[in-house]
Amino acid sequence: MAATLCHAAESGDVTLRIGVLQFGTVNWELDVMQANKLAQKRGLHLKVVPLASGDASTVALQGGAVDVIVSDWIWVTRQRAEGLNYSFVPYSNAVGSVMVKADSGIRSVADLKGKSLGISGGPYDKTWLLLRAYAGAKFNLDLAAALRPVYAAPPLLNELALSGQVDAALNVWHFDARLEANGMRPLVRLPELLAGLGVDKPLPMIGWVFREDWANQNREAMERFLAASAEAKGIMAKSDAEWERLKPLMRAEDKSTFVALRSGYRNGIPGCAETDAQSTAAAVFRILAETGGEKLVGRSRTLSEGTFWNGYKPPACPKN
Repeated sequence: MAATLCHAAESGDVTLRIGVLQFGTVNWELDVMQANKLAQKRGLHLKVVPLASGDASTVALQGGAVDVIVSDWIWVTRQRAEGLNYSFVPYSNAVGSVMVKADSGIRSVADLKGKSLGISGGPYDKTWLLLRAYAGAKFNLDLAAALRPVYAAPPLLNELALSGQVDAALNVWHFDARLEANGMRPLVRLPELLAGLGVDKPLPMIGWVFREDWANQNREAMERFLAASAEAKGIMAKSDAEWERLKPLMRAEDKSTFVALRSGYRNGIPGCAETDAQSTAAAVFRILAETGGEKLVGRSRTLSEGTFWNGYKPPACPKN
């Protein structure tokens, strides 16, 4: 049976435990929620639980130590294929790009042939698999055989890219922003990869993840939390002053890095008109299943029903 939310004794507010990576970018949005009392005014008390890694996040959720984490819908659909009823609500469209030095001479994905590509997510990184599928479809090129992959943690990968020890880098978006601030440029971004594979709509790769039965049992509180999240994103999309306040949390080394991080986050905010994210995810899942096989997608060959929570409603578009 799903556990119900607890109540903060001192205020009567419902307490929601959010598991986050200690220095993850989701902390920025949660800080905006807290500073502007967006959760508090909705009768919610957010307890932020810092965690060491993505694996630690999923373990904490599975063990009941937290109520909500940030993860991707591929993990959710794998769990559902195993009979575990987790669900997903879109949080961000921001994902990594392939970054190269401005003077590298690499102008297209085909130019990666014979080069080294640093990859932060390992051999089954989702963007790497989509890049492989794109190279095969557009250039008839088997990238896995055509280049030399170098797997490294995000901070080390940036060092390798900036020092020229790899010819190109595929990192998570906020590390890409730091590379761009240091003069590197994107060779190809996820929307271009998707378009080359016949998917022409935005795709939220990461989102809020939780047990479906728990969320259904606590639907009102979950909907209030999602409303607070949407309001925080609205502030972050428009207010430069709010970002100035967030500067210490962002750990930006200089002004150009700060601007790149702010722009990257804003560009990743899901749009109000993205109403068919689940069908887009289903199309991308089929591509990933063909490229990554069972090691990536598990037993499921199609997106599991219920992967996207039925309580999610995209933010309304403003009226003219």
